[in-house]
Amino acid sequence: MEVRVDNKVLLVTGAVQGLGRGIAVEAARSGAAAIVLTDRKNQCSEEVVSEISKLGAKATFIAADLTDPDAPARIVSEAVDAFGRLDGLVNAAGLSDRSSVLEADPAFFDVLFAVNTRAPMFLMQGLIRHLVERKAPGAIVNILSFQAHGGGVNLAIYSASKAALSLLTKNAAYAHRNHRIRICGINLGWADTPGEREMQAVKLGRGEEWLVEAEKGMPWGRLIQPEDVARLALFLLSDVSIPMTGAVIDQVQNAVLGVHE
Repeated sequence: MEVRVDNKVLLVTGAVQGLGRGIAVEAARSGAAAIVLTDRKNQCSEEVVSEISKLGAKATFIAADLTDPDAPARIVSEAVDAFGRLDGLVNAAGLSDRSSVLEADPAFFDVLFAVNTRAPMFLMQGLIRHLVERKAPGAIVNILSFQAHGGGVNLAIYSASKAALSLLTKNAAYAHRNHRIRICGINLGWADTPGEREMQAVKLGRGEEWLVEAEKGMPWGRLIQPEDVARLALFLLSDVSIPMTGAVIDQVQNAVLGVHE
C-alpha cells in the first residue's frame, strides 16, 4: 500500500521544526502539490521552504502567533490566496509548558488554551467553511496527546487543552461527515523534538543526559521521532484512509499516564 497525497494543497502549523516540519517534508515527498507552512518564528522558514521546493512541491510561509485570536482566519485566507484552494490541514503547533491545577494562574491557562485548543478549532472552522463552499472533500489531522487521558500532575492544563481539542475533533468529524470532510487526531506519546529537548534539558534542568536516560525505558530504545508521526499523519490525510473519520489514535510506547513530567 502506497500512501500518497498527490496534488493536494495542505496547511501545516508549527512547521519550522519538529513534528510540523517532519509532516510537511513527508507530505512533499508524498506528492503534495503545495504546502502552506505557518509558525510564530521566521527562523528556519526559508530553509524549510527550500527543502520542500527541492522535493517538487510549492511552498510558502505565513508568520503567525496563534495566541492572536485573529490569526487562524488570516492564515486560512492567505493560504487560499497563495494557491487558490486548500485540501487539508495539520494542526501540529502546540505548547507543552508545565503547571499543576494548584499552580496555574489565569494567564498561563489562557495561553495554553489559546494555542492548543482555540487556534486549532478556528483553523478547522476556516478550512471546513472553505471546503463546504467549494463542495470539495478534505482531511484534517490534529496532533493531540495521550496526556489527554488524564495527564501527569504538572501537565494538568496542557492535558486539559488537548482533551478539549480531542472532543472538538470527534464532534466536527461527526458534524461534517456528509460534507466528506474527514477529521482525525493523534494522541502523541513522548516525542524527541527540539521543543521537548529544550523543555527537558533547560527549563526542567535535567541536562543533556536526559534523552539517554529517557530512551533506556522505551521498548524500541528511542522516543517517538517526527518521522513516526509524519507517516501516521500522511496516512490520515491521504485517500487511503477513507472512510475513516473521528478516529483518535494513541501513538505511544508506554501506556502509563504521566510517564514524563
